Amino acid sequence: MSEIHSTAVVSPNATLGSGLKIGPYCVIGEHVTLDDGVELMSHVVVDGRTHIGANTRIYPFASIGHCPQDLKYGGEPSKLEIGCNNVIREHVTMNPGTEGGGMLTSVGNNCLFMVGAHVAHDCQIEDNAILVNNATLGGHVHVGEWAIIGGLSAVHQFVRIGRHAMIGGMSGIEHDVIPYGSVIGNRARLSGLNIVGLKRRNFSREEIHDLRKAYRLIFALEGTLGERLEDVAEDFSNNEPVMEIVDFIQANSSRAICQPALEDAA
Repeated sequence: MSEIHSTAVVSPNATLGSGLKIGPYCVIGEHVTLDDGVELMSHVVVDGRTHIGANTRIYPFASIGHCPQDLKYGGEPSKLEIGCNNVIREHVTMNPGTEGGGMLTSVGNNCLFMVGAHVAHDCQIEDNAILVNNATLGGHVHVGEWAIIGGLSAVHQFVRIGRHAMIGGMSGIEHDVIPYGSVIGNRARLSGLNIVGLKRRNFSREEIHDLRKAYRLIFALEGTLGERLEDVAEDFSNNEPVMEIVDFIQANSSRAICQPALEDAA
């Protein structure tokens, strides 16, 4: 049985699963789908063509699925897809996609969005990501699984954040961040690998050693980046995490790769 508070306003056209908890003064729009076990604690507004996966819990004053903050948005029927077992804390905002970005904003499973985090239109967030308090994503940002975006950080439009990356608090991210990378700064620079995260995710000593060695080779001062990537790809062709970094850097992107400061690379 679902529990829907008498003060909640739920459209009769919304699609509702079983075992829901919809608290006081929540508002649910007509195109919204809530899967089994979703909980909206109170004062949560969900609108637009929004689908929220099972057992996701949303805290008070979150605004989910309202139209994008994009002047080019013309009312097209874009979507917001949120996976299962997510925790969305107070004052979080998430917007659906736009025609210019594939009509979809998507969030994976088991993610945590702390107070005041913002997910803009056309973002793609993979499983187990964390956005710390007041972290903000511009439009079209891709966040890989297990990545952590530190508090008060801002990620520029179209930036890619690789898997297991760590973004330090109060950072401004203008460039793509490699998988397993750690960055920090007002205009963030790569500061090394996310070693703490790798250990937490049970990467072996050998894998971490190879990642460190490959990192030093990729961001050395000798030769061009392309030449260094070719050398690393040859030396570590059987190492999946290293090759993930190589593939990430070589992929087409509208943003440059975030790199270490010159003194760090020396």
